[in-house]
Amino acid sequence: PCRGPPITTAAPCSTNTLAAPRPEAAGLRAWPLPRSTGGEELVEGMPPQERGVMYGPASAPGTRDVNLIVDDSGHVTVGEKMPNSDQPNILIIQADQHRADCIGAYGNTDIQTPHIDALAADGVRYANSFCPYPVCTPSRYSFLSGLYVRQHLGGSNHCTLPAGLSTFPQILRAAGYRTKAVGKMHLTPTYADVGFDELILAEQNGVGRYDDDYHRWLREKGQGNFADLVDQEREYRDHAPAEYWEHVGALESDLEEEHHSTTWIAERAIEEVQSWQGGCHMLMASFIKPHHPFDPPAPWSQMYDPGALGLLPGYTTEPLPQDIVFSDGYFRYGEMTESKIRRAMAYYYATISQIDHHVGRMTSLLKAKNLYDNTLILYNSDHGDYMGYHHLLLKGNHMYEPLIRVPLIVKYPGQQQAGTLCDALVNTIDCAPTLLKQADCEVPAVMPGLDLAATPQRTLLFAESGRGRSYMVRSQTHKLLFCKDDAHSQYFDLASDPYEQHNLYRDPAHEGDIDEMKTALASWALFDAPYPVHSDDSAPIIAADNAQQGNARH
Repeated sequence: PCRGPPITTAAPCSTNTLAAPRPEAAGLRAWPLPRSTGGEELVEGMPPQERGVMYGPASAPGTRDVNLIVDDSGHVTVGEKMPNSDQPNILIIQADQHRADCIGAYGNTDIQTPHIDALAADGVRYANSFCPYPVCTPSRYSFLSGLYVRQHLGGSNHCTLPAGLSTFPQILRAAGYRTKAVGKMHLTPTYADVGFDELILAEQNGVGRYDDDYHRWLREKGQGNFADLVDQEREYRDHAPAEYWEHVGALESDLEEEHHSTTWIAERAIEEVQSWQGGCHMLMASFIKPHHPFDPPAPWSQMYDPGALGLLPGYTTEPLPQDIVFSDGYFRYGEMTESKIRRAMAYYYATISQIDHHVGRMTSLLKAKNLYDNTLILYNSDHGDYMGYHHLLLKGNHMYEPLIRVPLIVKYPGQQQAGTLCDALVNTIDCAPTLLKQADCEVPAVMPGLDLAATPQRTLLFAESGRGRSYMVRSQTHKLLFCKDDAHSQYFDLASDPYEQHNLYRDPAHEGDIDEMKTALASWALFDAPYPVHSDDSAPIIAADNAQQGNARH
């Protein structure tokens, strides 16, 4: 399905050992581990596919990246990772709640996204890219860890990745990359160490939000808690002005453009790219928008005329029968008119075009610094938005196409496969192994994803939602939404019903096909990949004397 030549990877970052023999010396083996304090004993015979997975205790902030070199007697020496200027840089640009068909390169003729379109022209556009769980944090944790949500257990917007799980930033950091993230990360705790040397945060909700870098900066600038800053707080929504509800959160920002989160995140990202010299840098620029509220600042707010926009595919004038049970969502769908949805679209598009403007600034800077060719640039989103589909708005309910389908564009180093359209079924979990392979790092065996740079081969794609309450099985032509409450299960023939309006789940003619998908779902849940294993000798032990004495011998 991907049309283009195979993509090659660059050489790894170099290793400089400290007072130790070189790894290539006779009898030595080098096993990279994520962020170690050094001195641990490695299990003799560790299989190569488990390199850099999850051995050793979680590190404290500030510990250094190391390479542990083990000779045949089990003696461990520590080598420090040093950057290699030839190693490709990695720039990840992540949006929040960006519906895939709201980009020019994905066929939308109303929206203006020239710089994202240019990335697609220089890279690969994945036309059938899906997130593993259409909620912010679960999807983001899958992006970082390369695991499905049922594997990393991060099934809500306020949860912590289990100790010992490796993320691709941790593995890159251990390989010598300088790793940094700016913007919305949605971590718990807010500044959790998931593999970035530095986090410069602009969060939208969660504990510690008002103490992040962006909100501290706003206070220094004398800015207050404007509507677009507190939209996510239930206590605000309970007392929100009538205008907020009348326009379903589509209002011009009461922040000036220079104080808007999109501008702030972009400026911090550009400052980081400006500091780059050579290769071996990884930056994740994660924007809050176009997540609701749909609040572009002036002059972006005036960019689109609601009446001139074409309604997005799948729009209906009222909720469909299978969605009535969910009709009282964040906004009451029964009160939603076409004019309200058009206004929401106009402001939603404006927030995307504002991000696109800053994507152009980043790529222009890379070109000016002569780093563009040696930089992998990945654009994606954690999930989508209904934006009128089935007369719905925002997210939640079923894993319909606009929620679960996400944009994914990868500009590979050297613009390899430039202009390629890949219509294979791909998943957000494929990003981690792809990035690791491009950096010539070992991919942990527990990561079930595929290499996007090769030709991904899937006949079925899986996703989940509701912490075990709903699963999706999707082929190129059919889709099963299998729910714990079977009354809500649905099955669609996407070839004849691309907008999922005719539920065939109880049609006897499709019983055999549905059963095959259920069998495939069970096999995926049981056998898709080895489950992660964590070992930590520094874990707390009981206080009894015999336990203390026994522990001292280890």
